[in-house]
Amino acid sequence: MSAPHITVRNLHADLAKSVEHFARDTSAVEASRTRVEAAIADGLPHYGINTGFGALANKRVPDEHLATLQRNLLLSHAVGVGEPVPPEISRLMLRLKVHALGLGYSGVSLPVFRRLIEFDRANLVPVVPSRGSVGASGDLAPLAHLCLPLIGLGEFWNDDRKGKTPAADVLRAHELPPVALAAKDGLALINGTQLMAAYGAWILERCSRLVDLFDIAAAMSLEAMQGSIKPFDARIHAIRPHPGHGVVATNVRFLLQESAILESHRNCGKVQDPYCLRCVPQVHGASRDALAYATGVLETEINSVTDNPLVFENGDIVSGGNFHGQPLALALDFAAIALAEYASISERRIYLMLEGHDGLPKLLMRETGLNSGFMIPQYTAAALVSENKVLCHPASVDSIPTSLGQEDHVSMGSISAVKLLMVLKNVETVLAIELLTSAQALDYRLPLRPGRGVEAAHRRVRAVTVHHEADYLFQDDLRRIAELLDGRALLDAAGL
Repeated sequence: MSAPHITVRNLHADLAKSVEHFARDTSAVEASRTRVEAAIADGLPHYGINTGFGALANKRVPDEHLATLQRNLLLSHAVGVGEPVPPEISRLMLRLKVHALGLGYSGVSLPVFRRLIEFDRANLVPVVPSRGSVGASGDLAPLAHLCLPLIGLGEFWNDDRKGKTPAADVLRAHELPPVALAAKDGLALINGTQLMAAYGAWILERCSRLVDLFDIAAAMSLEAMQGSIKPFDARIHAIRPHPGHGVVATNVRFLLQESAILESHRNCGKVQDPYCLRCVPQVHGASRDALAYATGVLETEINSVTDNPLVFENGDIVSGGNFHGQPLALALDFAAIALAEYASISERRIYLMLEGHDGLPKLLMRETGLNSGFMIPQYTAAALVSENKVLCHPASVDSIPTSLGQEDHVSMGSISAVKLLMVLKNVETVLAIELLTSAQALDYRLPLRPGRGVEAAHRRVRAVTVHHEADYLFQDDLRRIAELLDGRALLDAAGL
């Protein structure tokens, strides 16, 4: 039975199936290990098996020191620093490492492989510092920290994922003695792109919902500002057939079906809306397509073998560069730019709603002066959009040689991954601000009803917030909307 294929959209379920698959079927791992042991016995030098690493690849290591060589590899490379990787992403790193090793091209020993699976089954998540990888030769430092608990070192997250406990204490509590690393084990464990891939996959899985949520927000804002539906005419997008254009236009037309607001200003004489309304299909659509590209890259990566050297079925052990993070670095930088553009155009819609067009009160409260209204949420959105401009500088255009020049071009993809998560959080906050702002603006259109999908989305937002005519703690509503965006509740309500 072949290994499960991992998809971004069903990331967590697919990876859970993968771990269970490899818990039952270790045949590929065992066959690969047999080839490594045959290579050790042939007396020839094999990189990383009986030689040093990186710039030390030409130094032969005696057979009696091969286990020490692998242990030293974990110890010497566990120099990560900075804030820890979020626990949910560390768990993904662990599962992605199991999946990659289980494909049977790494030559890892069976006790080590099984122990990683035991960690996952026992919900033991290693603590991994987020900084220290240059995105080539694999995510060496982060993966070394991920695997330190195998030898009784490092830390695990507590069950509540807020505190940390020394791995040695956790292993004793679970009656799991440290494992002895054999030849090739350490290298198989720390070579790979699992840090970059885990960040990217986790973020893009969220983006699979986010792209539709931004269409809902845009439709709510369009209705609130009595914008025109004409720019969403299918004929416009048919003659510039970028896939994302058409999807976004279709979504907005669907959300605006049966709109009394649209009917009320159908013959108002307004010629054109500002770009933040009129060009929603073009801007949202381009970002949607960019994220689809990044998702395709990530799906290829998480179903690949990315360590070195690789062990093939005929016994060849071949040194290559599958650990190099360049494909991910470029895709993750592109994804950051695409996400940032969602927030950029969203902030413009927020601003437009505060200007008091077409009967809306300025700053979306009737008694301003005494009240600041929705002025400051727009400040916050503007600040986050501006921060994203800094974060979207591509990490992948940089390279600093390492390993005494042996690794003379690196991807910096780990930096792309870490800052992409920062961009995502900023973008999700701007989305929450737009939803809160458009809900307030739509309240002023009553008794006219918006489109069926917009009305349902508005009703769902109002289930966790209320209309305000006096200043209050906006952050409470933003937190509730952020919680709403965590699942599919708003999408299901709107019918997307």
